[in-house]
This record gives sequence, C-alpha cells and structure tokens, in this order.
Amino acid sequence: QVQLVESGGGLVQAGGSLRLSCAASARTFGSFYIGWFRQAPGKEREFVARISWNGGRIYYADSVKGRVTISRDNVKNTVYLQMNSLKPEDTAVYYCAADWIIKTTPDYEYWGQGTQVTVSS
Repeated sequence: QVQLVESGGGLVQAGGSLRLSCAASARTFGSFYIGWFRQAPGKEREFVARISWNGGRIYYADSVKGRVTISRDNVKNTVYLQMNSLKPEDTAVYYCAADWIIKTTPDYEYWGQGTQVTVSS
C-alpha cells in the first residue's frame, strides 16, 4: 500500500515556475515507478512525466518537454516535478501516481489527491 500526497501547486503568471512534490508513505517507495499526470476541466487525464525506481529512465510528454524536469529522492520518499516557462494551457490538477510497472497510461495502481496549478495569462 502506498499513500501519495502532492503539494506545491498554486497560482502563477505565464512564464513563471513551480515545483511540485509527491511525498510517499511506503518504506518500499524505492521500488515504485512514479508518474505525473494532469487533468484540466472537461478533459481526460493526461500523462506529463514518469521516472523509474532509480531515476535512470525518465520520459516526458511532448507538450512539456524542455520545460519540465522530474526527479526523485528515495531517501526522502519524494518525487519532484520542476515546471518552468509555464503556460496558461498548463492549468490543471496535477496528480502523482505509483506502480510497479513503468508506463505512460493513467492506469497506475496508486494515486494522490492532486494539487491545483493555475497559470494566468
């Protein structure tokens, strides 16, 4: 069982930055692959980025590539999503998710409650 808690969301102007955090409860956190997804009102949940258990395999959605960096600290049981050059279209609720299998589809086993990111123009 893994409990995930996101934080770091907020309101930012276009061009600004935010760093989201995903803190996990499991002592086996280092065994999980972690993904970040987002969901805007009226839209489907969308893949943003994912990272393997040791940080060696990272993948980004084309929509955020070059603006977003995912990283993890297995000692702190935390995954980070650094977002720069934010755009109004990045506005969404951002979720982190954990699974034993690396993937980009929104069918991860465990999910956090989400954190709202709003980018004003």
